[in-house]
Amino acid sequence: MDQQCQRLQGRIALVTGASRGIGLAIAQRLVAEGARTAITARGAEQLLAAGKSFPEGSVITVAGHADDPAHRAEVLEEVARTWGGLDILVNNAGINPVFGPLETADLAAARKILEVNVLATLAWTQDVLAHPGLGFRERRGNVVNVSSVSGDVPAPGLGLYGISKAAVSHLSRTLAVELAPEIRVNAVAPAVVKTRFARALYEGREDQVAAAYPLKRLGTPEDVAAAAAFLASADAGWITGQVLTLDGGLGNAGGLG
Repeated sequence: MDQQCQRLQGRIALVTGASRGIGLAIAQRLVAEGARTAITARGAEQLLAAGKSFPEGSVITVAGHADDPAHRAEVLEEVARTWGGLDILVNNAGINPVFGPLETADLAAARKILEVNVLATLAWTQDVLAHPGLGFRERRGNVVNVSSVSGDVPAPGLGLYGISKAAVSHLSRTLAVELAPEIRVNAVAPAVVKTRFARALYEGREDQVAAAYPLKRLGTPEDVAAAAAFLASADAGWITGQVLTLDGGLGNAGGLG
């Protein structure tokens, strides 16, 4: 990244699920571009360690579960108290505790996936809009949701996760229409990215999986972070309701890695 790029200078951001992987990379990119950023995640210890990796004063950390209303309220109160507003919401928190066919899917697990991946994404957006101390609508804020290519094309064993991400993509498009013109809402939809979350999809056979991609490599958290930062910036000021596919050309090659 161009070290002179400060297109988010003075902006305030919130990134959920940001103690590692894609969420952490997005937070790092936003801070590098000048935004002060609140980061959240379930694990308090790991989140605290992540927070210490940022320049002093650039982040605040609040641990908790994305689908917990009390946690959301605590985070937003802390952001309002510390920085007095919010410009960017990145909904990255997501889970995928099951792998296998829908025919035998655990319905309790399905409910939890939808609760965290879909309903919490909507809830964070609702709570940010409703919070009187953040001025999100007045600041012409914008939302970036993290979806997945599995929401467009079925992937073996990932049916429940794909269903949840299809919902995130449609949620993003619908909110973009409903919240315009004050609020922009977009999403990024990565294919396989080299994270701990996705390692079962490539571990021990990365070269084989990457061979299916025209660009001959898997994605990195930094690839997703760059796209999210673009959508959060004024450079994307005439873009809303879009789901930006980040797949190294895989969709055009006819498959999912």
